[in-house]
Amino acid sequence: MELVDTKEAVGHVLCHDITQIVRGKTKDAVFRKGHIVREEDIPVLLSLGKEHLYVWEQEEGMLHENEAADILREIAQGKFMTATKPKEGKIELIAERDGLLKVDTERLNQINGLGEMMVATLPSGLVVKKGDKLCGTRVIPLVIEKEKMDHARSMIGEEPLLELLPLKQVKYSVITTGSEVFKGRIQDTFTPVLIDKMSEYGCELMEHKILDDNHQEITTTIQEMLKNGAEMILCTGGMSVDPDDKTPLAIKNTGAQIVSYGAPVLPGAMFLLAYTKTRTPILGLPGCVMYAKRTIFDLVLPLLLAEIPVTKEWIADLGNGGLCRNCEVCHFPNCGFWKGV
Repeated sequence: MELVDTKEAVGHVLCHDITQIVRGKTKDAVFRKGHIVREEDIPVLLSLGKEHLYVWEQEEGMLHENEAADILREIAQGKFMTATKPKEGKIELIAERDGLLKVDTERLNQINGLGEMMVATLPSGLVVKKGDKLCGTRVIPLVIEKEKMDHARSMIGEEPLLELLPLKQVKYSVITTGSEVFKGRIQDTFTPVLIDKMSEYGCELMEHKILDDNHQEITTTIQEMLKNGAEMILCTGGMSVDPDDKTPLAIKNTGAQIVSYGAPVLPGAMFLLAYTKTRTPILGLPGCVMYAKRTIFDLVLPLLLAEIPVTKEWIADLGNGGLCRNCEVCHFPNCGFWKGV
């Protein structure tokens, strides 16, 4: 720090907050630490009784916190993100569109492990809206070695830490199976739930078929829907291990690759995910999707719409936190049931 005459302080950077106290009215900082003194600030500072100021003593090889924060911003910022102006070594990134936030957590941890700097993000895999805050970057000290910031930049490389992936508004088809629905003994209450969930993401229902428990007919219908251009197929009913539950066999017989039949999630254990050779997802949805607030379907769907490959390993990892607490007031995804990528 360096003590300078206030009248000579233009262009210098304040090392501490300068507070104004007016009894009964205000007690707040008029100038914040890191503020660069301007000509018009001088009368205000003098009116506050500040004849001298502690300012940052510029040294070769050192960066002011705002300059360093901009380097962190550059490291973190992907496309479709707006940066706020630097303030006290802090810059925030704001979403320019709806999408799924993906964070390179390995490289994020490397940055945060260096010390004297930090990047705090929303969880990777979270669906965000335009205008949402995605992350904040901050440099801890008022000044930091340029060499340290250069090291951080070189360590991370060219690719940004954050991506904002678009959610594809797919055209999907639904197959409802079960003799009880096919023969009109009960009403199909499953499909309206799926339409509501898919419409949240702007997806359009192409085709809906109600079939008996005949695995050959289910297989043929899936193949026809794929030929008709379905970008996702949702199958309901027939997902348990009862002898007359034929949906898993029907999906397998289409030639699609089964990623997982079963998931360590409650509700949602009897879930099936498969991909065709052209990477079109086919889902076998358990009955809980029809009546539970949140299920395995809510965890997987955003990744599929963002075209992030859902793997067997990712599904296996859902077990830690995979038990929904079925709270009276649902706060999903702001809870332990939600999983990112």
